[in-house]
Amino acid sequence: MPPVPNPQPPASAQVLTTLTQEKPLITPWRILWLIVSVVVLIYAGQKSDLSFGELFAGGENMAEYVSGYFPPDFTDWRSYRSDILETVGMGVWGTLMAAIVAVPLSIVAAENVAPYWLVFLVRRFMDAMRAINEIVFALIFIVAVGLGPFAGVLAIFVHTAGTLGKLFSEAIEAIEPGPVEGIRATGASKLQEVIFGVIPQVIPLWTSFTLYRFEANVRSASVLGIVGAGGIGVTLYQGFRAFKYSKVCAMLIMLVATVAIIDMISSKIRQRLV
Repeated sequence: MPPVPNPQPPASAQVLTTLTQEKPLITPWRILWLIVSVVVLIYAGQKSDLSFGELFAGGENMAEYVSGYFPPDFTDWRSYRSDILETVGMGVWGTLMAAIVAVPLSIVAAENVAPYWLVFLVRRFMDAMRAINEIVFALIFIVAVGLGPFAGVLAIFVHTAGTLGKLFSEAIEAIEPGPVEGIRATGASKLQEVIFGVIPQVIPLWTSFTLYRFEANVRSASVLGIVGAGGIGVTLYQGFRAFKYSKVCAMLIMLVATVAIIDMISSKIRQRLV
């Protein structure tokens, strides 16, 4: 009589058993990290003065305040349109200048392209560009070029260059090494490796990142007017100071519509590229 074969467990059970044997779900290190995470969250909540009870208690006052924004007053919509177009223009030029500068920054900030000491220095420089808010940069540039949208463009440019430089460098570090090695085998220089082996692989991602930052920069440009850096922010600030909340509501509605249109267009472009 032939021997009866042992029943084999299903493949999913075998995979689960292997994972459980290799990596236990509960380890001392994971428990430690969980405790540390909880402690950090509690500490951050205390420092942030989190009080959801006060939020709910003040909900009625907040609702009364927001009701003052309606109905919106579109009497001066032509003026608002002009200010919003100025804001979009600030976002366009700030993003374009930042993308141009971010390309060389990202190349010398990628670990698989540049030496470590140079990567370290450039990344710390970009950290400073990202850490300082656009409003602070706007205040600095207002001293140099005066009030107006140009100061806002420069502020957006510096902050965005740091952000795009980091994103671009991470994209370079994630490329496939094969094409670069093939170009290197032909005796090409380092610059030729970057131009023909690196950049063609990252152009779609770079474009996607730039479009996303453009959307964010239009929103940022709408705030820079508070410090006199042009755009719709100037008119918004004047409306708040004059308690003309119905006009402020109209401006906000037009701004939201503009950002939504930009988002839809850039999303279509990103879908074709990535």
